[in-house]
Amino acid sequence: MPNRWLFKTEPSAYSFQQLQKDKRTVWDGVKNNLALKHLSGIKKGDWVFIYHTGDEKAAVGIARALGGAYPDPKKKDPKLLVVEIEPVKELSRPVTLAEVKVNAKLKNFDLARLPRLSVMPVSEEQWKTIEEMARR
Repeated sequence: MPNRWLFKTEPSAYSFQQLQKDKRTVWDGVKNNLALKHLSGIKKGDWVFIYHTGDEKAAVGIARALGGAYPDPKKKDPKLLVVEIEPVKELSRPVTLAEVKVNAKLKNFDLARLPRLSVMPVSEEQWKTIEEMARR
């Protein structure tokens, strides 16, 4: 069974819409130790919410990992990891951080608790809750 994750991105730097155009990308630029630890756990087939930071502050799409994390070939530090992803679908509507924060089922979600974390795990219940919210 695939694991589930959330990746944050500043849409002016790289948006979900750009990922859809590109068909796939190497997700790089992660430097936080906890985010790198999470990134190291990603396996082929894992699901990923793409979350836009900045003014949007919302989960906007779903992607899939094309393989596990590996050292960034553009960097000399082997601890800096990247992972290749492909777009799966845009959410029916964005699910905002404000909505996440007031949903009782998401009270322990790292998105609400650790606002600076750029890669985080998402439990099956959290995933289903966000998907349901996107359909409303």
